[in-house]
Amino acid sequence: MNSTVSLAALLSPRQRTLILLALSLGGFAIGTSEFASMGLMLEISRGLAITEAQVGHLISAYAIGVVVGAPLLAFAGSSLQRRTLLLWLMGFYAIGNLASALAPDYHSMLLARFVAGLPHGAYFGVAMLVAASISPPEQRGAAVSKVLLGLSIAILLGNPLTTWLGQQFNWRSAFVLVSLLALATVTMVARQLPADPNEVRTSPMRELRAFNTSQVWLALAIGAIGFAGMFCVFTYLAPTLVNVTGINERWMPVAVGLFGVGAIIGNIAGGKLVDRLQFRAAGVLLAWSIVVLLLFPLAAHSAWAMVPAIIAVGTMGALAVALQTRLMDAAGEAQTLAAASNHAAFNTANALGPWLGGMAIGAGFGHASTGYVGAATAAVGLLLWGIAVMLQRRQDASEPLIAD
Repeated sequence: MNSTVSLAALLSPRQRTLILLALSLGGFAIGTSEFASMGLMLEISRGLAITEAQVGHLISAYAIGVVVGAPLLAFAGSSLQRRTLLLWLMGFYAIGNLASALAPDYHSMLLARFVAGLPHGAYFGVAMLVAASISPPEQRGAAVSKVLLGLSIAILLGNPLTTWLGQQFNWRSAFVLVSLLALATVTMVARQLPADPNEVRTSPMRELRAFNTSQVWLALAIGAIGFAGMFCVFTYLAPTLVNVTGINERWMPVAVGLFGVGAIIGNIAGGKLVDRLQFRAAGVLLAWSIVVLLLFPLAAHSAWAMVPAIIAVGTMGALAVALQTRLMDAAGEAQTLAAASNHAAFNTANALGPWLGGMAIGAGFGHASTGYVGAATAAVGLLLWGIAVMLQRRQDASEPLIAD
């Protein structure tokens, strides 16, 4: 009888909290590494004797690594126990960041950042599946949001910390810190997360077959397009504040901090909203995103109006929680592959948003026009959400007829 008891039922609230803390620490390590190159652009440029544009290539190499590695590593590791896969992925992440710290030149650093990005999406995907599996069903959204909370705290605290370390000591120290955080995550996960004897094991080919459904692809498309607006605005936040709002660039750390505050609020509120509304939460959040992004160009002309505006843009990150839980419901046997691919979709949004925003600015519409561009992508995301809901209703309505 005991063999059928779920892991969630066997864990105490304290054990569950420690596991979620360990998983969130991994998220903090990943978020700190992802944004470190942005905060240390000048230091890396001087240290490797390369241009700022080439530092931008290092950031792009990491993002490409995420997009490539998320489905590939999830596919390759789908037959492993989730606990084992988490340990391998975070150990791999520690190695990738240590290689970044030791890279002697531009090309080796480019390769190191690509390698470091490979386990990013797969880790988040598996960590969120574990967080959901150890939690009661009615607290699943909140558990997923706690894993993502590490990423939000990294924006608020990790990025300023690595920037300070790089300025005070050496830019390489930032990546050494991330490597140590990754190793601490490995230790905590190994110590706190027990193996789940009832975990459903699958195979790579079964995951691949189950992955190919309209609901999975629609959820990923919502993330890739509907989420692009947040990145569109955030990428050009500094020139918008300087050229439109008229404030000194030394206030940028405060602006990034405000965005981080919004991301934390969004994660917490998003988890509660998902537990209450399930997939409907994605529609609510996309509608909220449209409103926020449409108001952003108006707020851009006042420093005081930009305070709540930047926080509001940060709250849009709640969409990640809604889409992650949707994929858990829609993916069937492709749980690992779908969960990891969600982060590949978000990094696609991270590329799409700045590209579209850059086109608008280049066409002469001004830096604040990123808000309107972002609102348009969020509207497309909302349209895709409506299509997903409609198809789901048709499927639900047809099932009783098939059964008869």
